[in-house]
Amino acid sequence: MVSATPERGLLVASSMLASLLYTVDTTIANIALPHMQGSLQATQDQIAWVLTSYIVVSAIATPLAGFLGARYGLRRILAVSIAGFTLTSMLCGFATTLDQMVVFRSLQGAMGAALVPLSQVALLNAFPSELHGRATALWGMGVVVGPIIGPTLGGYLTEYFGWQWVFFVNIPVGVFALLGILASIPREHGDRSRRFDGLGFTLLALSIGLFQLMLDRGHGRDWFDSPEIVAEATLAVVLFYMFVVHSNTTRNPFFDTRLLRDLNLSISVGMMLFIGIAILAPTVLLPPFLQQLQGYPVLDAGWLMATRGMSAFAAMALAGRLVGRVDPRLMMAAGLAVMGVAMWLMGGFNLDTPWQSVAAANLLLGLGMPPIFVPMSVVAYATLPQSLRAEAGALLTLVRNLGSSIGVSAAVALLARYTQMNQSYLVERLSVFDAPRWEPYASVAGDNAGGVVMREIGRQAAAIAYANDFHIMALAMFAAIPLAMLIRVKAR
Repeated sequence: MVSATPERGLLVASSMLASLLYTVDTTIANIALPHMQGSLQATQDQIAWVLTSYIVVSAIATPLAGFLGARYGLRRILAVSIAGFTLTSMLCGFATTLDQMVVFRSLQGAMGAALVPLSQVALLNAFPSELHGRATALWGMGVVVGPIIGPTLGGYLTEYFGWQWVFFVNIPVGVFALLGILASIPREHGDRSRRFDGLGFTLLALSIGLFQLMLDRGHGRDWFDSPEIVAEATLAVVLFYMFVVHSNTTRNPFFDTRLLRDLNLSISVGMMLFIGIAILAPTVLLPPFLQQLQGYPVLDAGWLMATRGMSAFAAMALAGRLVGRVDPRLMMAAGLAVMGVAMWLMGGFNLDTPWQSVAAANLLLGLGMPPIFVPMSVVAYATLPQSLRAEAGALLTLVRNLGSSIGVSAAVALLARYTQMNQSYLVERLSVFDAPRWEPYASVAGDNAGGVVMREIGRQAAAIAYANDFHIMALAMFAAIPLAMLIRVKAR
């Protein structure tokens, strides 16, 4: 493995760009889907595979990234991944049919799986331990800020240049990242002695793929009322059980069993679930709240969302300087508390909440993430041998991505359920004597009183459902605080 690099600044910049490539693409294409749907002549269900294919294939390929990085070297695997991701991004922009788009997005997800975990490991190997905090903070800007700016950037590019530029924008970033990686990481020799556990990887890949597919398609299939979702969930559990049994009974398991014997890494894996929820779920919930309920245009909603990215960007630099000076457990606990407070404030949003309150809550949410992410990304590796870092990075990335998927799926499912429940509750309290009070509004809207009332009830029911979702996420952040206190501060 690499112990030092001649151009550390270039390595930091190229690693950040590599991670940004992948994380931005998890959300940038979402807002362009309606435009792609018309251009590719796809139904709403069919166009969803543009997102599903990327997420599922990326999840399957992520565990493999750690093994490949350890066996063939970080420089080689990162270079191939960046080049492949850039090329498949270009192919996505040139796609003219849905089949082509799904194939290219699948390849893009496979190529991008190694970018986040291996770019961080390259930094940790290149810097001495006392500088890990600062290096991780700079690298983490791509991981944390990427999903936040994705919708805003995607909306701008789609509005002014066309949906193809959602993919073409990756080309210059990918070229700079590739050149930087090749120039800053010396050639290395990986550990070719370890054998590949094909059965273990197959069992894990199928389990992850089915679980991710269940999360992605569950809402549209009414969850466990659908035979498809039941089958995917059952097979995912059975295959994962088989993977665990196989890993404990074979000589050369796919994941080195020493990984989860390390307390810091095990706790960090649990923390990553909460971080995954905190990164993506608010990004999915807030735009429709602002656009559909409060009436903000797409770009204005995007700029409000961008305030979170601005504060996260600034807080990353501060968190990097504090690591090593402040107890990382206290930093993580403080970050979780700040994020919990921010989400609790979002739970107080209503249809008349001014933009200043939305921006303030987003700024607070952005401030809370770096004090969690930076120290945890450092202490997770503190007691691990260097030979296990690549696999540990892949494991943490996989868990964070699964946490994001679980958080988004749960948030969307609860939103739909609470909206329906709230609407039924409000309708029960209507009276025929309420109709005259709505007649003036109905005449202005060119509709009858009943239609106006039902639309308003739908808006109020949805607003309460959003509040419930944010309150639940706030409680999840507060519940994770005791977990942070179990981290071991000093290496063994």
